[in-house]
Amino acid sequence: MSTVDTAINAVHLLFAGLWAGSVLFVARAVLPAAQDGDLDATPLRGIIGKLRTWTRLSAVVLFLTGGHLAAQRYTAESLFGSTRGYLVVAMVVLWLLLAGLVEMGSGRLVDGLDERKIREPARSAAPFFTAASVVAVALLVIGGVLL
Repeated sequence: MSTVDTAINAVHLLFAGLWAGSVLFVARAVLPAAQDGDLDATPLRGIIGKLRTWTRLSAVVLFLTGGHLAAQRYTAESLFGSTRGYLVVAMVVLWLLLAGLVEMGSGRLVDGLDERKIREPARSAAPFFTAASVVAVALLVIGGVLL
């Protein structure tokens, strides 16, 4: 593997891990605190705003770095005709699903925060973030298998 490919791989793994960790943190620490009424709307809005920004940035970086890595490691035949190729395709699908789930969950949360409510919007967003957590862990597991 060239130095460039190693650097791109490192950036890819860093962004994937930080994104997955951010989603898990929101799902398992922030939303339960919001559901209990322990957070105010203003800090919660800031946290969710940062998560949305991080999600969008990570999605772009992972698309670019993952696309480069896939182009270096796979042919069209191996991408659609081998177990490792199927795992890469599954990761792309899960990556899109993760981005969508975070956007939908954060949208539900922000809509409620606009009305100065916290507990109900957090409850409404929780299933999306729970599903996003499962998808994030699945992505990390598949990524580990592919290393």
